[in-house]
Amino acid sequence: MAGPRQVVDGRTPAGAPYGMLRHGLRTGVARWLLDRVPTPRRNPFTLGYLAVVGATTTFAGLADPELVQRLREASSSDGHNLLQHPLRALVLSGFWVAGDVWVPYLWGFAFTLAPLERRVGPARAAAVFATGHVAATLLSQGVVITAVETGRMAPEAMDHLDIGVSYGVLACLGALCGLLPRHGRLLALSGAGLMIAQQIASDRDVVTAVGHPAAVLAGMALWRWLRHTERRPPRLHPAVAAVGGAAPARGGARVRTVR
Repeated sequence: MAGPRQVVDGRTPAGAPYGMLRHGLRTGVARWLLDRVPTPRRNPFTLGYLAVVGATTTFAGLADPELVQRLREASSSDGHNLLQHPLRALVLSGFWVAGDVWVPYLWGFAFTLAPLERRVGPARAAAVFATGHVAATLLSQGVVITAVETGRMAPEAMDHLDIGVSYGVLACLGALCGLLPRHGRLLALSGAGLMIAQQIASDRDVVTAVGHPAAVLAGMALWRWLRHTERRPPRLHPAVAAVGGAAPARGGARVRTVR
């Protein structure tokens, strides 16, 4: 008794009526999107850091407000803390978000840190994040301390709460731009510049005005280092690559339809 028709060629195996559909899903747009979804294997640093930030944000929303305020003040990288406890201030200030929700930072991590980690690895992505966070913090608070010492700002400015992950995220954005094609790089840098300009105009804060541009520049300063360490797909020998493709029919014979 004749069964259903099956097309036998070099790519779609017999007995797989939805083979072409599955092949289409594995390639094209779907494959492109799936390859960029953060996973524990591809993005251990990104997901781990998001988990920490999510935990501290959840704690801040559930715990006693006075306790949360004391912990944030102890973790702040303001001028006084940097002068008295520099290591603690630099490390712990990056484990909080400046606000009550962390969902906006989820998108920030997804479009900056995650693709950077995919291309250069978790260790180098963590180094970029830390470099931006530390450099921008020291520079911005250094401006505040100098302004206070010279009488241009009130002493209370050295006690303003300074926590968050924005410096690290912006540094990753600046670093990632160096790995993009020229047009994509210009577009990303222009968007970052407009975003920073809008923040400076709306906040009118010295720390933001100095720290955010400094973070992007810190990431850009690492372009040459990252370009030498960027992960690239292995180049296969033509004979090896041909093995994964369809085997040509011998003698130019046509593929038969079997009933």
